[in-house]
Amino acid sequence: MTTASADKTTEKTNSAVTKAATGDGALVTKQGSTTIADAVVQKIAGLAAREVSGVHALGGGTARAFGALRERIPGASASASQGVSVEVGEKQAAVDLQVLVEYGVSIADLARSVRKNVINAIEQMTGLEVVEVNINVNDVHIPGDDDGEETSDRVQ
Repeated sequence: MTTASADKTTEKTNSAVTKAATGDGALVTKQGSTTIADAVVQKIAGLAAREVSGVHALGGGTARAFGALRERIPGASASASQGVSVEVGEKQAAVDLQVLVEYGVSIADLARSVRKNVINAIEQMTGLEVVEVNINVNDVHIPGDDDGEETSDRVQ
């Protein structure tokens, strides 16, 4: 590579970085900066993951159990960020998801769809670059095998 072409490549890279840092939706501008709390990114990621068909729930077994108890309390609901961990920097974010999938769904296809939906939602809403979305499938939901719907012949 010649010096002239190396300079052009560096110039294009620097230009792209400058455009990303100063473009629409930029979090740091001449007028001030915007910080986004981890909890905000967690909620966005959780809601985006739940939108994908084939995702039954988010969270590990314990988190889902607490969520089921919380849903039984009048006026309470499961947390939108259950099963979601994030690391948020000034310009980038990384997401870890704990997923319970529906039986019969292709896990590879589901992971691809969840990853795409989560990245699009976070980047569009926050302006952060999502560098990775790690998905841990920790269980498969089998229809009719709901722990929360135990039937009993006892009088209540």
